[in-house]
This record gives sequence, C-alpha cells and structure tokens, in this order.
Amino acid sequence: MPNIEETVLQSDSSEAEGEVQKPKTPGQSQENKSFCSDSHRPECQPEVLSVTELIETIKEVSKLSIAHEIVVNKDFYMEESVLPPNSLEGRFVDTVYKAFWDHLKEQLLSTPPDFTCALKLLKEVKEILLSLLLPRQNRLRNEVEEALDMDLLKQEAEHGALDVPHLSNYILNLMALLCAPARDEAVRKLKSITDPVQLLRGIFHVLGLMKMDMVNYTIRSLRPYLKEHSVQYERAKFQELLDRQPNLLECTTKWLTKAAADITPPSSSSPDSPGSSTMACALPNWAADNSELPSPTMVLYQGYLNLLLSDSDKEEFPETLLMDRIRLQEMESQLRQLTILTSVLLVARSFSGNVLFNSPEFVDKLKCITKALTEEFNSRPEEAMLSVSEQVSLEIQQGLKSMGLSALSSKNTASLTGQLQNIAKKENRVRTIIDQRIRLFLKCCLVRGMQESLLDFPGGLILIKGELADLGWKFVNLMRHNQQVYSPYYAEILKNIIPPAQAGETEVECL
Repeated sequence: MPNIEETVLQSDSSEAEGEVQKPKTPGQSQENKSFCSDSHRPECQPEVLSVTELIETIKEVSKLSIAHEIVVNKDFYMEESVLPPNSLEGRFVDTVYKAFWDHLKEQLLSTPPDFTCALKLLKEVKEILLSLLLPRQNRLRNEVEEALDMDLLKQEAEHGALDVPHLSNYILNLMALLCAPARDEAVRKLKSITDPVQLLRGIFHVLGLMKMDMVNYTIRSLRPYLKEHSVQYERAKFQELLDRQPNLLECTTKWLTKAAADITPPSSSSPDSPGSSTMACALPNWAADNSELPSPTMVLYQGYLNLLLSDSDKEEFPETLLMDRIRLQEMESQLRQLTILTSVLLVARSFSGNVLFNSPEFVDKLKCITKALTEEFNSRPEEAMLSVSEQVSLEIQQGLKSMGLSALSSKNTASLTGQLQNIAKKENRVRTIIDQRIRLFLKCCLVRGMQESLLDFPGGLILIKGELADLGWKFVNLMRHNQQVYSPYYAEILKNIIPPAQAGETEVECL
C-alpha cells in the first residue's frame, strides 16, 4: 500500500505537467495559499527565506495542500487544464504547439526523413505507458521495454528504417488494453487517423487523459487510507513548516486572542467589546454557554464561527486554516444567501398565511425565484430586492387565486413589497434576527454536534432546514478535522491567552 507521501508526490508531479486540481463543487477555486502570504496583512509576513528554503517550503505546502484536499473534499479529482481560446496564454500555447507539430511534419516529409523529434516523442510515450502499468504487470512492462527499445529505434532511425505507422499501431493497441472504458471511443477514433503527425498528436492527448484517470483511480482507492492517517501526516508536515518559520503561528495567535475577547463576560472586559454581550445575551437555551469564564474549547469554536462572520478578504487569517480559506469564504457566502432567503420566505408567509406555505412545491418555487434574483445581491441589494418583491408578490397573488382564496388588498400588497425591499438594508429587523439565529445554530452544531442540533432545530429556520443542515455538516466536519490536526498548537497558544488556573489546565491540554 503506497504511503501518503507517495500519493502526494504522484499528484504533485501530475500537477506540474499541466493538470489542474478541480473539485466538482460548483464555483470552488483551488488556489494553494502559501502560509502568511496574504498581501492584506503585512504584519504577518514571515522572515525572509533563502531561495532554497523558499523552494522547499513551497514544495511542502503543495504536498500538504493536496493531501488535505483529498481528505476534506470528497469530490476532489484531477481534470484536464483547458485554457480560454482567446486568452493570451491560450494563444501562446497554441502557437508553440502548432510550431512543434509543423516542425515534426517537415522532418518526416524530408528526404531522407529526419526522425529526431519523432524519437523524442516515442520516448515520452514509452514513459507514459510504463507509468500506467500496475506493479504486478511485469510481463507487459518487459514487452513495452522491448517494443520501444530506444537504442534500437535510434539505430533504425539512423538507417532510415524507423516504421512510425507500425509503432503507432502497437501503441494504440496497448492504449486500448490499458485505458478506462470511458476512453475506448477516443482510442477507436485514433485508429482511423492516417496522417502520422495528427496520429501522434492525438495519441499524446489521449495518453494525458489516461494519466489523469490513473491518478483519480489512485486517489479514490487511497482516500480511506489517507483519512485514517491524515491527521498525523498534516500535523507532521505543518511542524516541518513551523521549524523553518518559527513565527508561522502569529496570525493564528491573534485570531484566538480575538475569539477569547469576544466571549469574555462583561465583568472581565469592556462592555462595548464586540461579541461579548451580543453573543452571550442572544444565545437561546439550545446554544447557551453557562460557564462564567471562557474555556479553551469555546474560544476555539468562537474563533471558527468568527471566520464566517468577518470579511475574510480583509481580515487577518489564521495560518492553520489557510488551505480552507476558499471553502470558508464560500460558506460565508452561503450563510448570507440563506439569511436573505429566509427573510424573504418569512415575510411572504406573514402575508399569505400557512395555506400556501403548506405546499412544498410553492415554497420550492419561491426559493428558486429568490435565489435566482439575489445572485447579485452583494453588489446591487436594492435592485435585487426590488425584483424579488415584484416577483414574490405576483406568485402569492397567483397562488391565492389558484386556491380560490381572496387576493391581497392593494394596501397589503404595498406593505408586502415594501417589507421585502427593506430586507436590502443591513439593519432590517427580520434580516438581523435570522442572521443571528443561523449563526447561533452553527455554534450549537459545534458545541453539541450535528445530530442533537438537528433534533432541536430553531424556530423560524424550518423553511431552510435542508439547506442549513447541509451548510452545518460541511462547516462542522471541516472544523472538526482542523481541530484534530492542530489541537496541540491551539492548546499551547491558549495557555498564554487563558491561564490554566482560570480555564482548567486539563482542558487546555486535551483540547
């Protein structure tokens, strides 16, 4: 069984050859963020490293990021990189490739034929084919070594006897044997190509797809093994980075310090401290933390929750969570969308009653309409809510009419549209309450676990229970994994933020 290091190195080499990591999750970009490299926070920049140290650090971060991505993202896979055809990079690559293949064609058509480029291509084809073989396929490996013996092929080329069509046919037959069923049609199409240059070009393209298939197969096969050992692996790799950059946890320390201040009781901090009174007083019974002094675990959970409450593009970001920054930004965006969606649904229900909202089809229709019309809410909130108010009002009127009920009066219609448009304002009362309830629910999920939190689902959010549960599972699973990996570092930092005599030394050590 290959170890984690081998798997990461294999994925790393594939990425270096032009393949791009892309999870299936819609809209998720897979940028590998190097630690403390964010331009928004110069005070967190590490000490200057030598070129060699920098290269080694980048390699370690890359391997750590790939291993982490495989574990936390079940949809992670390797995908062919396709450059936009009209982009500068795309035009440059097309020009270079065209020049190469044109040069190959000129060599093969010259008298006598020049096989210099052809031999280089055949050598690369051989290496790719060998990389696709499993360790136990020794007979096939020996066959490939014999059929594509580069010394022999070079001698044949020097005497003008290199049979490119014959070699291409052998390669195609081998590809048909090794490829996944999804590539059968592509290989069959290659067999109909008679031009040797076009054939070699097609072979390279399909072999690239087969390499990605092999990497994705390896990822799927080893994911259970990786999950079992990922905590130790990620922690060990992070420690190697920390050994190179001793101040690597500077932003993490500031993040936890702020979280501790946010949940410190008023008697121990300024009454105006953000979050100290707001979070504590707003907690309902199912999410309340009754301890007088903040515990290390609650500080950490508050820190996790803060990542969804702040503008992560401007705020300092903890180094221990940089690999999940894009994921957390998307969760932050989902939280805002759910807040607007729920506010719209509750206002609409208050005017139409439960008659329409007892219909799952009607609720789903309003959800689809609201989601579609609020896609640009962040940039144009007033315009978005104007469209929502008009369309939702129309749907309610039509729904009441279809059920033989009285339509809304002009006064109620005006009030409905007015209240919906008012959701665009940040201080809107409905929006504020819903936003607070969603955040408290997520905190409850961290404190009590998802199963118990779903059994005691907060009132007012039942219309988005499916969407909120999905967000909760993603958030909790990601934070639990982070807690397992980095708990020793968090415990050490929190010892200095919350003295053991105050918080309980046992809990700090066992965080």
